[in-house]
Amino acid sequence: MNLTTLVLFLPACFALNMAPGPNNLLSVKNATTFGFRVSCLAGVGRLLAFMLMIGLASVGLAAVLQASELLFHGIKILGAGYLLYLAYRLWTADTRVEVEGRDAAGGLLALARQEFLIAIGNPKAILVFSAFLPQFIDPTAPVAGQFLMLGGLFLVLECVAIAAYAGMGLHMRRWFGQPAGRRVFNRGCAVLLSGAASLLLLARRA
Repeated sequence: MNLTTLVLFLPACFALNMAPGPNNLLSVKNATTFGFRVSCLAGVGRLLAFMLMIGLASVGLAAVLQASELLFHGIKILGAGYLLYLAYRLWTADTRVEVEGRDAAGGLLALARQEFLIAIGNPKAILVFSAFLPQFIDPTAPVAGQFLMLGGLFLVLECVAIAAYAGMGLHMRRWFGQPAGRRVFNRGCAVLLSGAASLLLLARRA
């Protein structure tokens, strides 16, 4: 893989990483509620989902998803349903409960699981890996190594995105630290997650 390919790939990839979406919104919400460190650590769940997707795309299994309308719609409905569930939880959350510093292992695992399920529940994300990454692969060179390199770079840039959105959430704590502010923020996030669920339900295979 030559330098020109990397120069083209990195900005295009970073734009995908930084695009607002359910996972990045969750990073903001988690940082606002639990702090920067917990939000970043919870993002590991998202990274694991993306690693799985990259692996599936690298061995061609994403083509099965592309061909199977039933599988695509099944994953899409499950993913949208989970987003609506999270939206309901946020809308009805008791904001009077103090959550500062609630970063025990059990709570952190639950947050990481949320990140994983949101990411894995979006079939379009798998298709992004199967359609986007191959554009930067040289078919005359070993494909597997290139796929792993590009996938690795994607994950590194995703870490930057997680930290950036968590940092954004951290700075928003001053406005949403009190119960009334948390209620406004939670319900705003609930509306956005519901919108994301609606878009996911309307999504079509590329």
